[in-house]
Amino acid sequence: MSARILVVEDEEALCALLDYNLGKEGFTVDVRKDGEEALVAMLEQKPDLILLDWMLPKVSGIEICRQVRARGETRDIPIIMLTARGEEDDRIRGLDTGADDYLTKPFSMTELMARVRAVLRRTRPTLTGDVATFGDIILDRETRRVRRGGREVHLGPTEFRLLDCLLQRPGRVFSREQLLDMVWGRDVYVEARTVDVHVGRLRKALNARGERDPIRTVRAAGYALDETYGAAV
Repeated sequence: MSARILVVEDEEALCALLDYNLGKEGFTVDVRKDGEEALVAMLEQKPDLILLDWMLPKVSGIEICRQVRARGETRDIPIIMLTARGEEDDRIRGLDTGADDYLTKPFSMTELMARVRAVLRRTRPTLTGDVATFGDIILDRETRRVRRGGREVHLGPTEFRLLDCLLQRPGRVFSREQLLDMVWGRDVYVEARTVDVHVGRLRKALNARGERDPIRTVRAAGYALDETYGAAV
């Protein structure tokens, strides 16, 4: 499962271009066209990276950057600023406000993708690496294989994507709706209870030898990976 990127940009043509190219690279993309929408979106579902235009309706990119860095729940989100302002003072201001990188318009998509991958490698290495681990669980994205305690765990494609989602942020509780968006996609209608069925299948495969169950069910909230949770089954 790749990173979720929040694109905050009010130019229609550029929004479409970013959405297409980021999606083609395997990223999950959420596009918002003004500052107020962006602030709400990042609290509803925390992104792994923000591509942020400087000049935005309602709330400027600089102000969004300030607010992101001021809030405990968002201050670690990496930000790449996109702007037509190319003067050195503007770049310094953007970086001083808390941006991790700065790209002046017009820019090539090749350069943007390289910047995105570089920032994610520094800040979210588990999202860009081919292997994710949690306790004795190893998930290899390149070979699409999962191992636990040295044995191979056989998962279907949906269970693999579900485990990959949970592995991205151990301890975080993902709601059923969030998992539906991340695993099945926003444009696919699937009932929320379907998540429970696939979590059950994932548990059965992971805990086949009676190992401790690493998946915590949070009543009325969702699911999380928790190393200290669960009894042997």
